[in-house]
Amino acid sequence: MPVPEELFATLRRHPDVEAPNLYAVDGADRLVLDEAAAALTVAGPGQVAVIGDHYGALTLGAVAGFGASDVRAHQDPLTGERALSGNAERAALAGTYRQCPLGESLLSGATVVLVQLPRSLAALTEIAETVARYADPSVVVYAGGRDKYLTHAFNDVLATCFADVHATRGRQKSRVLVAAKPTPVPPSFPHREHLAELDLDVVAHGAAFAGATLDIGTRYLLDFLPRTDPGARTAVDLGCGTGILAVSLARLRPDVEVIATDQSAAAVASASATAAANGVADRVAVLRDDAMSGLASDSVDLIVCNPPFHVGAAVHTGAAESMFRAAGRVLRPGGELWTVYNSHLGYRADLRATVGDTEQVGRNPKFTVTRSIARG
Repeated sequence: MPVPEELFATLRRHPDVEAPNLYAVDGADRLVLDEAAAALTVAGPGQVAVIGDHYGALTLGAVAGFGASDVRAHQDPLTGERALSGNAERAALAGTYRQCPLGESLLSGATVVLVQLPRSLAALTEIAETVARYADPSVVVYAGGRDKYLTHAFNDVLATCFADVHATRGRQKSRVLVAAKPTPVPPSFPHREHLAELDLDVVAHGAAFAGATLDIGTRYLLDFLPRTDPGARTAVDLGCGTGILAVSLARLRPDVEVIATDQSAAAVASASATAAANGVADRVAVLRDDAMSGLASDSVDLIVCNPPFHVGAAVHTGAAESMFRAAGRVLRPGGELWTVYNSHLGYRADLRATVGDTEQVGRNPKFTVTRSIARG
């Protein structure tokens, strides 16, 4: 088997966005594996769990470098799962790990947990609570991240669920937090809040974008839903997050079949719960998918979208551009894409090129809303 550095040289981000300034492995991956080396070496089959592995560096590094077997992995984005699968195939390491949801099947009996720290404290809280609840009492967590994103609040979150938390020495602008002696607490996720201005209940798991709040871009796009095609019979909330747009559209148009889709496992679970909480679960189908790859071409009348402008921690328009290309494929000729985005991003040219004629229908000091008509 290759040593980790040899392995790392082969890793790709695909099918996630690939660009010269975006990497499949970083200093935090290397540091986590180095700090956990002794524990990984003695871990038995099924005793290693990995959470938040970006593209497979932690999972495959544990296998190739330390002989870990029957590794269990949880990745929130579907692109991460697919990248890990592709990287494992290329490294002849397929079958050395298995994907699990964030829960008991991932963590039961785990004595070593490797984590790429999420940007969100809410996401880390749900991870910490779940590990402390289900892992072996002897578990040690090695959670790494880039220095520029870490604050002492990350230590504090871990300390609510572990009696022993300390930080390692930094290296390559990265640091690892080591947590041991779990002290299980009652689960605090998913969160549920009532949005009075919409008379809507929103349910959110820790890694869901914006949590149980109303994102201001989504709030602006909601004003335009009554202007969407009244003849539409099929609609997609693309990048649905907690499902606020999908549920609002289902309530506004009871005769429309709505699909809420996102590549995030947390978002899909949240959107399903939000639809159920508002009595529209029978009319909102929730799908975990990457840019509607599972939907047929020319099959949808209406798409609403509040696209991200980050890829991981990097400001990058690649994810939004991928979503626009997908919309151009999935919309029927004459179908509508309604998009909200930060005005400085200037997406109109991309929307014209990938979907069709695009007009600005709204603009406030921060956001622009456009309507694109799919070309025939």
